[in-house]
Amino acid sequence: MKKYIIGIDTGGTYTDAVLIEADSGAVMATAKEPTTHYHLASGTGHVLASLLQGSGIAPSDIQQLAVSTTLATNAVVEGKGARVGLFVIGYVKHFKLPVVAVAFIKGGHTIQGVEEEPLDLENLVDTARGLAGEVDAYAVCSAMSMENPTHELVAEKAIGMLDPKPVFCSHRTSQQAGMRERAATAALHAKLMPLMQDYIGGVQVAMIKQELSCPVVIIGGNGQTVSIDQAVERAGVTVASGPACTAHFGALQTNGDALVIDVGGTTTDIAMIENGRPVLAPDGCQIGEWQTHVEAIDMFTGGIGGDSHVVIDEQGALHIGPTRVVPLSMAFSRSSSIHGEILPQASEWLGAGASSRCIGLVAEAKVPTGLDDLVITFLRQHGPTTPAAIGAAIGISSVPLEKHLEGLARAQLIFETGFTPTDALHALGLISLGNSEVAKDGAAVLARIKGGDPEQFCQEVMRRTEKQIEDLIIDYIIHRYWGKSLTSFITSRDSHPVLAVEFSLKIPLIGIGAASRYFLPGVAKRLGTSVTFPDHCEVGNAIGAALLGKGASALSMSLSDTKRQV
Repeated sequence: MKKYIIGIDTGGTYTDAVLIEADSGAVMATAKEPTTHYHLASGTGHVLASLLQGSGIAPSDIQQLAVSTTLATNAVVEGKGARVGLFVIGYVKHFKLPVVAVAFIKGGHTIQGVEEEPLDLENLVDTARGLAGEVDAYAVCSAMSMENPTHELVAEKAIGMLDPKPVFCSHRTSQQAGMRERAATAALHAKLMPLMQDYIGGVQVAMIKQELSCPVVIIGGNGQTVSIDQAVERAGVTVASGPACTAHFGALQTNGDALVIDVGGTTTDIAMIENGRPVLAPDGCQIGEWQTHVEAIDMFTGGIGGDSHVVIDEQGALHIGPTRVVPLSMAFSRSSSIHGEILPQASEWLGAGASSRCIGLVAEAKVPTGLDDLVITFLRQHGPTTPAAIGAAIGISSVPLEKHLEGLARAQLIFETGFTPTDALHALGLISLGNSEVAKDGAAVLARIKGGDPEQFCQEVMRRTEKQIEDLIIDYIIHRYWGKSLTSFITSRDSHPVLAVEFSLKIPLIGIGAASRYFLPGVAKRLGTSVTFPDHCEVGNAIGAALLGKGASALSMSLSDTKRQV
């Protein structure tokens, strides 16, 4: 009797699923449904139902469910996830990480594991008390804790006595030297644990509804699998889960060298293929500002995708990303389930700066009982509107309001919609997944602000998106081969008054993701190379997840056995 494997990839915009035959790896069916951030079980359940409907395959014939997700990656790139307080013990040279606070405490050990200085427990306790109401989790990193974790364990116990929130110690997540990287790795685990907990719960609920009882594995950033029981505790290893599947699927398309480019809704992920094999990062992956010790595919992620927020600032300059919003065309689509009320027409609210997005309550969100929140109350009474209108009405200035809105979005209580590259594609007639007329209206509004007609404006959004993907690729190549980041120069090179620089690639691109067909041909042309789009590339990550879940022996190519190349 034939057995089957399901691969699921949950992205910032869509959740993809594939059904493959276990022995041959042949793709039997595919499905794509919107990711329901407010209730992840819904989107996962919908895509499983779509995948299995009419297949004639019984739930008992499903041998395994393999899951990849870019939610962790997206949370890091967008600066979302749990609020983390980081304690660094016994390290004099200060550094910053994208956490709520970094506190430097006396203590630590030598390279031989001998205490170098007593732990300043009083300072640690005082600091923890001050952070208790500001953070969702803690991370602790002590000098040479991989040789002697005593100070981390004492700190963990002390913090736990003051605040029952999770505490992550670096010696449990990294055994490598490099204080900043170990601290970042511990903080990353702390930041992603609540998100992974919600996600795993959603997968389990969706499986119950589809009567699936097969084993479940999560794909880690290095392409190895993590059991569903360990996924929450080891949340940080999933940070490059999506790119690992991207690289694996892309590697099946070539015996040579290539760059695999996955253009998603929130991010664009880049992975290197050498001699037909994915390459592992020798020192751990870097995503945005986070250089970690998490073993992962040698990849690079940037905050540009189909659903990146298009903003015209008060000076008339155009910006795209890194934050994601629901495209106008999808928020106003009849198939959209993120809201239960009629949104105001774009012409009634869309504008520059703080008027570039509309905030509304998620219809199915469960607002905590007794929550007395001015923003929630205002949205209930007046309906969706802009941050500018909310701030003016309740008397909150822009900076604290944005911080508050971020918290409500993190709690999945509100959604944000605005103009995106996806809307530009709708307005230009290139796709019709949602409401094209709403996209055209939005383009007309922003075109008037920018100066020019709607078609010119949408073409500029397309060109700018292509250029940001191009810049991401160039920065990745330079960083990979020379260990330097020239982001500020690369992004401004076209406007440099003296120096003119052009780049070209000697290897081809392999496109993955639904948006890749629309943006990568232009990127390839700019870089003087070619791009190919494999069969089923729109759900390539889900295929990669299924094949990785299937097992290294069946693939004849395993990321764990892949030679690390620099």
